Amino acid sequence: MSETETYNSETLEHLGLVAGIFDELGIGDLVDELVPQDFSQRKVSVGRALKAMVLNGLGFANRRLYLMPEFFRNKPTERLVGAGISPEHLNDDALGKALDTLYAFGLTELYRSIAGRAAERLGLGGGVAMAHLDITSFHVDGQYNSEVADDDLDENAGGLIRVSKGYSRDHRDDLNQVVLELITESQANLPMMMRPLSGNASDKTSFEETIERHVGQLRGDDGGGPSMVVVTDSAGFTRGCLGAYQRQGLGWIMSVPSTVAGAERRLEEVVDPQEQLRPLVEGYRYAAFWTAYAGVEQRWLVIHSEAARERAAKRVDKQLLKQGETERKAFDELRREAFRCPEDAWRALATFRGTLRALEVHGAEVVERRHYKSAGKPAADAVPESVGYHLNGVLAAPIALRERRLIRHSCFILATNELDEEVLADAEVLRAYKGQSSKVERGFRFLKDPMFLASTLYLKKVERVMALLMVMTVCLLVYAALEYRIRQTLAEHEESVPDQKGKPTRRPTAKWVFELFMDVHLLTITTEEKTIRTFVLNLREELGRLLELMGAAYVELYS
Repeated sequence: MSETETYNSETLEHLGLVAGIFDELGIGDLVDELVPQDFSQRKVSVGRALKAMVLNGLGFANRRLYLMPEFFRNKPTERLVGAGISPEHLNDDALGKALDTLYAFGLTELYRSIAGRAAERLGLGGGVAMAHLDITSFHVDGQYNSEVADDDLDENAGGLIRVSKGYSRDHRDDLNQVVLELITESQANLPMMMRPLSGNASDKTSFEETIERHVGQLRGDDGGGPSMVVVTDSAGFTRGCLGAYQRQGLGWIMSVPSTVAGAERRLEEVVDPQEQLRPLVEGYRYAAFWTAYAGVEQRWLVIHSEAARERAAKRVDKQLLKQGETERKAFDELRREAFRCPEDAWRALATFRGTLRALEVHGAEVVERRHYKSAGKPAADAVPESVGYHLNGVLAAPIALRERRLIRHSCFILATNELDEEVLADAEVLRAYKGQSSKVERGFRFLKDPMFLASTLYLKKVERVMALLMVMTVCLLVYAALEYRIRQTLAEHEESVPDQKGKPTRRPTAKWVFELFMDVHLLTITTEEKTIRTFVLNLREELGRLLELMGAAYVELYS
């Protein structure tokens, strides 16, 4: 009589890659080494709990923490998380306690250790040469400590942040929020530092504190790492931040706000970029000069961007059209107004001209209008009942106005405290600043993806909200590290994978590779004698080759 066979299909997809890079970077082992925990009281260690949350976060299923067992219900949990771990072990109580333990250890300090080990294992060196600093906000469901007085929060809550309303990067000023600050290195886009901040935190204030307390540590514990250049947007261009950079001996690149003394004048002086500015890189022209601000010697680059000009064209035209229509209506009202004497009319015109931004008055004149008591043509000797003076003329758009506005919207100023062009070339200053959007801002977009862990946060305690921000940053670290690892592997072996159009590429995004693994499943056949045979389904040949190139651990996860 033949044995009865039971078939069980489980979804593996890209999660084997996520588990593989998590283990390769040693994240779980490091957490379990550093974080005090009673293993006799835990079925799931903090390191494994963190791994489960990362798998959930990068599973693109938008599952909340309390749905974690449901997320793993149809997945090979032991294979992905660890031996002896089942979906039931990954409940909200176990994960909540893991978040509490992470918070108690110190989130920023622990994350810095995780990122340091990841960079080392990826061969990125011991220090960060170029760092990108920025902050973003996340909505939070619930009140938490938003009503607690500042003094009470500081005295009783230790390192807790405040969940509160503040400047929302998502334009939801009506919601409470928390803020996440990141520093991202430029080679593999790894977030090297994370810090949870209160919802009403100011980037200007937080940047200064971060520069003083955290940035320098990224060069190595002994401060002997490579010289570092920190890239930020204009929020960092304050006297406080510039002073902090000087005290820490750090280089920096940032944009200069037009409100800074001398900046607006420099921008207004650009009236013909082709004549006044010289080529920098394709699509950019510039002029460099040296100046001082807040007691810091610095090099400024006034830059004109052709791409910015093209982007601004529609916006400028729309603004001019709207503003012109408003000014035409105002001029029509002015023309209907009767003045008692010509002088009053000319004074009103002068005042009106001072309000014009899009149009100019041409052919202006004052016309006398007599008003008689009777309708019709007045007699030759008729005496007018009243005499009024009206303005007349036409409005026209000055030809040069649109061009001036386009130039103004196309120009910006970058500054650096590295005065030597041989050390930091002008083109490198621009390249580094443009990297801000592809480094830290790209990470923020990733974290805010609706398919990620949570677009808004809801947990029982502020401590857990803060710890979840660290978990989300670890997800971003794992994603960036995996993308870097895949691209390096393909380049080293001169191999490729198909892109969205079926053409070979050596630089796929991690998200696209996840798509390629979408249909990969495990089929497990169990007999009455508990003999188990496992088959990997739908693993395409080129994907199997990629796993072989990445190493035996990845092959085993898909075997």
